[in-house]
Amino acid sequence: MNNHCYFHENEVILNFTYSTVNSSAQLLDSPFFNTFLEKYLDYLETHRKDLRDFLYQGDSNREQVVTKIKGTLRLLLLIHTETVDIPYLELPEIMEEVISEGYRYWTSLERFSILYQQNADSFTTNAFMNLDHEINELARNFYRSVEAKITGRRDNVYKQLDAGSNASLLLQTYQWNCPKEYAQLQNIAFVHTIMVRTPLIIHTKSNKRSNVFQEHDHNPMEDFEGHIEDWVCYPALIGKLLIYAYFHKDYMASCVGTTGLFQLARREDCEGRKPDAILLFGNHDGTKDTVFYYDEQNDLFIGKTSSAEEIDYFGYTKKSLLTLHNLVAIKRGWLPIHGAMVNLYLKDGSKRGLLFMGDSGAGKSETLEALNTIASDIIDHQETVFDDMGSVHIDQYGHIKAEGTEIGAFVRLDDLEKGTAYKDLHRSIFFNPEKKNARVVVPAGNYKTITKGHDIDCFIYANNYTDKRGIHLFKTEQEAKQTFIDGKRFALGTTQESGLSTTFFANPFGPMQKQKACTKLINTIFDKLFEEKIPVGEVYTCLGLPNKGNHGIEEGAKAILDFIIQKNK
Repeated sequence: MNNHCYFHENEVILNFTYSTVNSSAQLLDSPFFNTFLEKYLDYLETHRKDLRDFLYQGDSNREQVVTKIKGTLRLLLLIHTETVDIPYLELPEIMEEVISEGYRYWTSLERFSILYQQNADSFTTNAFMNLDHEINELARNFYRSVEAKITGRRDNVYKQLDAGSNASLLLQTYQWNCPKEYAQLQNIAFVHTIMVRTPLIIHTKSNKRSNVFQEHDHNPMEDFEGHIEDWVCYPALIGKLLIYAYFHKDYMASCVGTTGLFQLARREDCEGRKPDAILLFGNHDGTKDTVFYYDEQNDLFIGKTSSAEEIDYFGYTKKSLLTLHNLVAIKRGWLPIHGAMVNLYLKDGSKRGLLFMGDSGAGKSETLEALNTIASDIIDHQETVFDDMGSVHIDQYGHIKAEGTEIGAFVRLDDLEKGTAYKDLHRSIFFNPEKKNARVVVPAGNYKTITKGHDIDCFIYANNYTDKRGIHLFKTEQEAKQTFIDGKRFALGTTQESGLSTTFFANPFGPMQKQKACTKLINTIFDKLFEEKIPVGEVYTCLGLPNKGNHGIEEGAKAILDFIIQKNK
């Protein structure tokens, strides 16, 4: 990004690569402040015409108003208001409101800063973090000083809002093993270090997925648009895979949100290495594509998620990356699981690995929350392996194992127990919290834990559509496979589906697109599950029933708890 300050709707990116600010006077004369003033005056045109008219005072043009505002602020910073006549201060109450509204407008934006440094050693990283802190303090003190000069008094109650950025990114160019067909990506800067000020609230235009992910008839690199300065790469460790996620600057919020879900790879993870997959997110190609393509020559999956209002939803970021992960996993003989897994550490010293499967809204996470609530006297603690997507495979010793993909969870607020989403409030990223299908990214597990092979003690399908209670264990492998492959669920409106629907293996993110290859893996894994006598069944979560089955999910969780207790006897 060559410009100092880039505005895109409710998002602003400050580029400190070429210049920064160290004082209020420098801030006032900076290109950042000039751009902000222009955007604030645009805001007043549609939101506070009374304040706009006060600033224009009848006949001033935009350039004159900007000059007059900056002159007023400069005088306020330098002298006492009672010693000289200052423009706009003939009505100090209105001018105070102009300043307060400007501060509210600024802090309502999603604010990101970037700094490009070719040599990002520990000294540079510390300097980068200090710069972000200093800018935050400077912006807040600038507002407080000006307000105090106008009112003639200082506040005695201070709220420490983040007045600078919501997140800061230190960027670097990595020398990775780039096939010649992808040369346009080679010099795009990578995210080396990122600092997120949480809790962070992000607003997107859409609040659910309406597209499916489809196989493309040509390599999306043929559609790649824009200059390298318009993109950043977030190198994501997803499970054991390395995926380079390229974000257009208009989707910086999605890049920042990704930090809560997928481990940021280090430079040494990327240098000289070809990734397992590549994602182009926010490509301005005039389509509404959510597609993938397998480049056989380079043994590389590449995905593209186009720029469109309907696709401006963090669920697309998450699922685009997980689809690529799952496609690679299937090709390598690992079976992707759309579900959740936890290790329950019981107070008697034993451990149970519970693996749940089901499509969005089936009640996987909710069942685990209910189980934790009702079993606090039996369960010492839970260890999350994954809370959306994982995989199972047969290890070198012939045993079935499960692994996760994400260090966080993208959780729907609607169906969680009251207060659950706020346990980690200080570390969370919220998406559209005031809307239906509001989501929050919360910490779930550390990367080392989720990528370790875990034992499975039972494999349960989350059934949210059948008017039954408790759990049911399958007696035959064929009966079990049929339920899991059918992938039934009552859609709750979080995707394009509604009512009772079926999705192959409850997973539209890879298995649905590669059913033939996935069926072979399903047969292999279910053979092993029944060979090792690992219980396979379904839990009735009742989430798709009227009034959620009158606390049916708690009955399902209690049945699972009773099953665990019996297994321990």
